Amino acid sequence: VYADPAKRLELYFRPKDPYCHPVCANRFPTSTMLLKVKRRTKKRKRSDTEEQMQAEVQFEMEILGTVTTVYKFQGMSDFQYLAMHSGPDGKQTSMYDKVLMLKPEKEEFFNRELPLYIPPPIFSRLDTPVDYFYRPDVQHREGYNNPQVSGENLIGLSRARRPHNAIFVNFDDDEIPAKPLDAAVQTWKKVCTNPVDKKVEEELRKLFEVRPVWSRNAVKANISVHPDKLKLLLPYLAYYMLTGPWRSLWVRFGYDPRKHPEAKIYQVLDFRIRCGMKYGYAPNDMPVKAKRSTYNYSLPITVKKPVSHTVSVHDLKQGLGTSGASGAKIPASSRYKLKESIYIFREGALPPYRQMFYQLCDLNVESLQKIIHRNDGGESECTERDGWCLPKTSDDLRDSMSLMIKQIIRSTRPALFSSTTSNEDGKEQLAYESGEDEDDEEEEEDFKPSDGSENEMETEILDYV
Repeated sequence: VYADPAKRLELYFRPKDPYCHPVCANRFPTSTMLLKVKRRTKKRKRSDTEEQMQAEVQFEMEILGTVTTVYKFQGMSDFQYLAMHSGPDGKQTSMYDKVLMLKPEKEEFFNRELPLYIPPPIFSRLDTPVDYFYRPDVQHREGYNNPQVSGENLIGLSRARRPHNAIFVNFDDDEIPAKPLDAAVQTWKKVCTNPVDKKVEEELRKLFEVRPVWSRNAVKANISVHPDKLKLLLPYLAYYMLTGPWRSLWVRFGYDPRKHPEAKIYQVLDFRIRCGMKYGYAPNDMPVKAKRSTYNYSLPITVKKPVSHTVSVHDLKQGLGTSGASGAKIPASSRYKLKESIYIFREGALPPYRQMFYQLCDLNVESLQKIIHRNDGGESECTERDGWCLPKTSDDLRDSMSLMIKQIIRSTRPALFSSTTSNEDGKEQLAYESGEDEDDEEEEEDFKPSDGSENEMETEILDYV
């Protein structure tokens, strides 16, 4: 535990009980000394005639060293779950000898009839009390009416959710908007107060002139704009597609991709890296690690995230170098820009996340583009599943991309495929990992992407509702 600064020290009140739930101590840096104190007591008689003894006490003190780390038990003890069974008469019977296998047992041991015993999969998430900061109702000015109660603002009735005034369009809607909502115009005009914002607006206008359909990540990779301001700027220049082959994308006002066959290159491809032992490698062996995965899940009561502390005497003694200091300040022109890999797929490069939303024009591989353009000039109908492409085009693209990624992993970690057979034809069955947010982790620290959803489309819709 001491070797890992992120671990918490566990104390078991019943060490021999595997079902004992521990109390945990947090690790803190300290600048103290370890003092060894000896108390010597010498007894002597007061006089020769008296039997009463008089004790003479002496103390000896010695400093053994400095203490730089201390563990403090600050939490409460959690509930304990015993392997017990209550009989009809209320008598408690221990089940430890029946559920714990301490030595190799015969088949009869596993076929015995036992009462149902299911320990909880998880105990309390927190072991320290939390102050909920209950507050009285906010006193508003005269004439103010509380917003209508709905599912969007059921919690916290003092303020309704801030609207971003985006226009949402479904694939089966007859009309598409030609201009933004008046509220979206007013909101952006109120925010656009400096030359930098006006420059960003012009840059985004040029992007939509060159290409009428963009994903949010593609926009963030081409212009540098604070994510909060981008939430207000996008509804000012484009509408959001909810369903169909252009779902989760922003489309320029007045442009209907359902009426233009050339818009098929802007369709979205939901691609997820296939992983599993039937593909030759386990999820934990993949070079692309999941942000949130059940394989890497650790209980909050046993792992404490390291926090920054004040400088201790030990730190000063070791010396504070400048190597850990932050590097040069990122220029404002590229502070919020994402890498091109966030929206462009190239041969020989792994995607940054296990789930990606690519536009077909951003698949920069010749073989993939041939699949996309198989029916150029013969587009007859725009369907909700395949858009202007031939049926099953998305499946063919996923198969080809998965094969490319498998070859990359094979070249990176050949040991994973040493025992696999060679009967591979690229027609692998889909095995989806849990979706990953496409928010880049290298953005500025003051902007934290929402963890409310693992799906970019759902997360983005919640941002604009």
